[in-house]
Amino acid sequence: MSIRKIHHVAYRCKDARATAEWYEKHLGMKLVLAIAEDQVPSTKAPDPYMHLFMDAGGGNILAFFEIPNSPPMGRDENTPEWVQHIAFEVESVAELEATRDRLQAAGIDVVGVTDHTIFKSIYFFDPNGHRLELAANTGTPDMYQRLDAVKWDMVMEWDRTKKAPKHAAWMHEKEFA
Repeated sequence: MSIRKIHHVAYRCKDARATAEWYEKHLGMKLVLAIAEDQVPSTKAPDPYMHLFMDAGGGNILAFFEIPNSPPMGRDENTPEWVQHIAFEVESVAELEATRDRLQAAGIDVVGVTDHTIFKSIYFFDPNGHRLELAANTGTPDMYQRLDAVKWDMVMEWDRTKKAPKHAAWMHEKEFA
C-alpha cells in the first residue's frame, strides 16, 4: 500500500455556518462540499450532523462536523493547548506578517511571528477553539539536509532518555550561521 495524500482531516465545530464563513473570510478557504445526514454512515447510529469540507490548498481538505445532539465540545485537559493545532503553510514571511496584521485588525488574538529557525509562524484560535498555525519556511537546503541527517538519532536518543537530547543545540540559529 502507498498513501497518496491526506484525503481530509476532520474536527468538530460548534456552528457549521459560522465555521465555513470564518475560514473563508480569514483564511481564504472555500467551502467545497457540505453533507447533512440523519445517521452515521459507518455505524448506522441515528445522529444528525453537518459535515463541511474546506479547501486548504494543494489538494488538502480540512473538514468539520457539527453534531448538535452531542454534549458541548471540550478539549483534552491533559494536553497543553499549544500541542494540538492545525498548521498551514503560507508562501512567504511577508504573507505571514500581512495575515497577522489582517487577523489582528479583525479582532483575532495572534501570537507571533515566532522564529523556529527553519520556519516562522503565527498562532491563533478559530471560533471553535482549535489552535491554528500559519508557517512560512525560512530554512536553507543545507539546514534541511543537516536536520534530515540527524532525525533518527534524535528520535532514538529521546526514546532512550525521554528528555530533551543533550545535542539539541543543532537546531539553534548559531548552528546554521
